[in-house]
Amino acid sequence: MARKFITYFDKEGNDYTDELIMAVKDKLDVSEDIKRVLIASSSGKSALKLNDVVGDKVEIINVTHHIGFSGPNESDISEEMIQKLENEGIKTLIGSHAFSGAARGVTNKYGGYSPLDVVADTFRMFSHGIKVGAEISIMAADAGLIPVGEEIIAIGGRGHGVDSAVILTPVNAKNLFDLKIKEIIAMPRD
Repeated sequence: MARKFITYFDKEGNDYTDELIMAVKDKLDVSEDIKRVLIASSSGKSALKLNDVVGDKVEIINVTHHIGFSGPNESDISEEMIQKLENEGIKTLIGSHAFSGAARGVTNKYGGYSPLDVVADTFRMFSHGIKVGAEISIMAADAGLIPVGEEIIAIGGRGHGVDSAVILTPVNAKNLFDLKIKEIIAMPRD
């Protein structure tokens, strides 16, 4: 059995994007089974960085915020960036967040919380980026961009850049509690 190490960063944030990508590359160098990597990149910049390092090894799918996340009818990723990613062979998913979506509209109006808020906060106990990784895997599975049950790497962060990566087996939203995190590649300690 190969030894497995987790890369820990001092804090969350985009200061670790390049190191995170190298940790993912190192994992891919010793794993022949992983064929897909999901990355949460609202602008697409982190997806391009990832592609520069591992694009010849795996299929990369970029997951960005839904339209309206930052403001009515606004997209956080430009059409030019989507085209640039597509030219590199990277698909982009723009979709509602699996752990908030319409439920966020209800809690914003009436208060309280939804059961998915509890799920999201449980993942955040590890890191915000691990929550994002789990969430984008469900979004991509529901969009038909990745198969369920096949190990993938999911990369996330908070705000800008990425600081967390996990190997997991994605599921469709209706089977949320069948999602399995197999291995943490990297995460912030604080």
